[in-house]
Amino acid sequence: MALHPEIAKVLATLPPPPEGPVDPVVLRAAEESQVPPVSERLPLHAVEDTTVPSDVGEVPVRVYTPTAQPGSGVVVYLHGGAFFLGSLDTHDHVARSLAAETGRTVVSVGYRRAPEARFPAGLDDAYAVVRWAHRPGELLALVGDSSGGTFVAAVAAMAHDDAFDGITHQVLWYPSLDLDFDAARYPSLRENAVGYGLETAGLAPFNAFYLESGADPADPLVSPLKRADLTGLPPALVVTGEHDPLRDEGELYATRLREAGVDATTSRYAGAGHGFVQHFSWLPEYHRVFEETAAFLDGSDR
Repeated sequence: MALHPEIAKVLATLPPPPEGPVDPVVLRAAEESQVPPVSERLPLHAVEDTTVPSDVGEVPVRVYTPTAQPGSGVVVYLHGGAFFLGSLDTHDHVARSLAAETGRTVVSVGYRRAPEARFPAGLDDAYAVVRWAHRPGELLALVGDSSGGTFVAAVAAMAHDDAFDGITHQVLWYPSLDLDFDAARYPSLRENAVGYGLETAGLAPFNAFYLESGADPADPLVSPLKRADLTGLPPALVVTGEHDPLRDEGELYATRLREAGVDATTSRYAGAGHGFVQHFSWLPEYHRVFEETAAFLDGSDR
């Protein structure tokens, strides 16, 4: 189907991207300026900022408790933002909805970002929080959007290679899983190249901060689709958008997981471009992603 009319309406109001190099300071400030005050956010039983110890210092996290008696287990949420954008605040509304719909405690990770932090600083932060959040015998789900989905797949692989089997689920919303941006690699990079928000030509410059920080696209921790063996990874839900340039690599990851004997479900959202959970989950059609995620966690938890 065509791009959702509400998405098309918003995209039509956006100014063209500024000419010249991408400025992370300017883009971060613009993103943070859109964060609503706390009084306008979805209320939960408790929201607490704290830190998690790691080998290199304290990792900021925000813990969302939806009710006085949340469901068992923990969901670790890794926000998107091309590895240099996004924060605990810009994705606070996503984490709140995730906690409310799953009924479980959500831990959102304020991992270190490029270009200030070199690879694999952000991954190390995310993995440290996962190990901290683990409780033997309980659900431990990883959920991430866009580059946060990259981190979900990479952290799941790190844990497997460490013989740490505490991660029970991985949920990837429109993930970036192959940082080789040659448009010939996937049809969706050509079909959705222009006019749907995220554009194929913007992938390289927006991800340049991460790659220039030492992240090699040939490394499976950077491009999880390049991992040769996906056996033994946690069950997965991979959500994609019909008009997202990254659609095909997400769906290929799910296919390869199934080929490796891993339970993996793909869910493509019609009319959606990249970033629809962060920007358009106020639409009932796209808020459903939280309900689908909750059902995935509940169904695999029985």
